[in-house]
Amino acid sequence: MTVTDAQLSTMSEAGPGDAVGRRVSCDGERGTVRYVGKVPPTAGIWLGVEWDNPERGKHDGTHEGVQYFKCSHPTGGSFVRPRKASFGVDFLTALRQRYDMEMEQDSAEELKIANKPVELVGFETVCQKLSQLNSLEAVSLQGSEVAGAGPDNEIQQNTPNILSLDLSESLLASWDDVASITWQLIKLRELQLSYNRLHMPANPACLSHCFASLKVLVLNSTGITWSEVLVCAPMWPVLEKLCLSSNAITVLQKPVDVLQSLSLLDLSKNPLAGGDELQNIAHLPKLEKLILSNTGLSSIRFNDVGPGCKTSMFPSLKCLVVENNNISEWSFVNELEKLPNLQQLSCFNNPLMTAGKSPETVRQLIIAKVGGLQLLNKSKIQPVERRGAELDYRKMFGRVWLECGGDRDPERDRPSRAFAAEHPRFRTLIQKYGAPEEGELKQQQPFALKNQLLTITFVCPDVTEKKPIEKKLPDSMNIQKVKGLLFRLLKVPGAELRLSYTSSKMEGKEIEIDNDLKPLQFYSIEDGDRVLVRWS
Repeated sequence: MTVTDAQLSTMSEAGPGDAVGRRVSCDGERGTVRYVGKVPPTAGIWLGVEWDNPERGKHDGTHEGVQYFKCSHPTGGSFVRPRKASFGVDFLTALRQRYDMEMEQDSAEELKIANKPVELVGFETVCQKLSQLNSLEAVSLQGSEVAGAGPDNEIQQNTPNILSLDLSESLLASWDDVASITWQLIKLRELQLSYNRLHMPANPACLSHCFASLKVLVLNSTGITWSEVLVCAPMWPVLEKLCLSSNAITVLQKPVDVLQSLSLLDLSKNPLAGGDELQNIAHLPKLEKLILSNTGLSSIRFNDVGPGCKTSMFPSLKCLVVENNNISEWSFVNELEKLPNLQQLSCFNNPLMTAGKSPETVRQLIIAKVGGLQLLNKSKIQPVERRGAELDYRKMFGRVWLECGGDRDPERDRPSRAFAAEHPRFRTLIQKYGAPEEGELKQQQPFALKNQLLTITFVCPDVTEKKPIEKKLPDSMNIQKVKGLLFRLLKVPGAELRLSYTSSKMEGKEIEIDNDLKPLQFYSIEDGDRVLVRWS
């Protein structure tokens, strides 16, 4: 539906003639007109509106026992007088209003600098550039009540160079309305349509020329379902990034011949029915980043292969974001090792991150379990940290490995299926570092208050601008973990750290710390000693 100035000028006590299905705003709330007519016993014409925010409404379209229209929510509807509802403006009217206003604000701010007259060098040039709409490449009309394209070809003639367009919180009623704008923007690459309610097109494929260059599409909080996404997908032949946050999506169907160029998919804040739903999108060939935060996710399975093998699912996935979910089992992390190209994982705020272990220990375990990770929770994994995590993992579970059928002799190494399922990388670590020796498998004391804590001051003698750092550490902490801590504190390449220490008991003597696998107590480091940190 294309809204023209003539149509918009027909606003009267009865509203425009095609009001049903149109989008309106009233007192800052947006909704869709579902009814136009009388509501006895009152006089005059009313608009029956289904509000996007059901708290704005009062009923389900029924008044005094008569149902005038239907709502998806029992309190989503109400009646308003036409004169109180705004039916919006066309695209260029909104654009001129937005940028004229910004020019006035900029002018006022410039003229008030220090309350003194200022020579505004180049300011006229800026104004001229803003006034020339055809120079605009990035346009935001969020909340500007755009309802349609306006006169034919006007957008194409005035703003042909727009690359990025934000039409969030507009009054567009359908994908046809959107297409009436975008077909005139042949260079358009990015489009934001969040907080709109768009009626499905009759023939999406026929609108593909209207989105022929579109690479990025944001449809957050639009009420769209995944099945509707697949219906619309033929409109977006070259789409690469699709954001669908906060849409109450619960189930996923398999895309067939659509979305095949997608590299990023954001499904955050959708209550997915379960991890198995992800298998329906697991064969998108170019998908590199998948965002699943706040989806209630607790498990994930790649049943096409067993432990220690690589799945055919998500063949290009490099980055997975699963923050703020219900992940509490290590089996979730074990399954991630099956992904052939996973490099980045963000899993903040899951029960697994705090259940019975320190955050540092959990981080170590994840690094050891997923061999291809390079970035974990937005922190880069340095080679020294990976080596330490894998060596510790090998020692931590070495005793269990032996008890479950593992053997230092490769020909007799046959751990149980249960062990292999719980520790799918263990055999790889044995091949990488060798089997743990008996002396490495001694049970370590758990960290507790009774353990000896040492107050150690870390000093960087070659970098005077770095202040000394004082830390309390257990004497059982090995040097590998100390280096990992220093890497995070000092932001230096951990693989190149060289440590030594001085003691008040041995004045003038500097003792080298040269074995990453030994604990602090091995070097007789005592409370109050200074550890010198150098790197090249």
